[in-house]
Amino acid sequence: MKVLLINGSPRANGNTALALSEMVKVFENEGIDAEIVHIGNKAIRGCIACGGCGEKGRCVFDDAVNEIAAKFEECDGLVVGSPVYYAGANATLTALLTRLFYSTRFDKRMKVGAAVVAARRGGLSSTFDELNKFFTISGMPIASSKYWNSIHGSRAGEAAQDEEGLQIMRTLASNMSFLIKSIALGKEKYGLPEREKPISTNFVR
Repeated sequence: MKVLLINGSPRANGNTALALSEMVKVFENEGIDAEIVHIGNKAIRGCIACGGCGEKGRCVFDDAVNEIAAKFEECDGLVVGSPVYYAGANATLTALLTRLFYSTRFDKRMKVGAAVVAARRGGLSSTFDELNKFFTISGMPIASSKYWNSIHGSRAGEAAQDEEGLQIMRTLASNMSFLIKSIALGKEKYGLPEREKPISTNFVR
């Protein structure tokens, strides 16, 4: 079993990384492989709605998105971490996630998702909600903790003083591990839920 953690902060060793690293300790204790990929300092453009991924089976821009796509397909859980910018996620991260989720055609159902956000003070809940939408549109169960998945700190490393925030991260990783293992047993015994034929509607008639 494997969890992929995406660090969307420009700082490779900032407070977002600190939160993700706290989770990795728990995953390793639970016997789950964990890999952190840092993308926050990369040049990742947004989706241009060209539709090329439908023909190629991957994004037409061959960058970190296509590299992460293979890791995403193989993993059992995905953690997405971001600092808070104007009550929202880092634009580099959202550009990557938009293209990653749209260009990949593999079945994402029952991969466990979790969002982690870091800020000096405010905007955490709105950023948390923004990131969770990538999971809920894809049939991915969301792991929760004892509180919303957030941690506080301004300067790099300052979040280490947020004892409650660190506990939230450990609890999140523990709950996520349980979900991943439980889903694996459920898939083995019952398989995935039967899918209906897709229906697409709009409101312009």
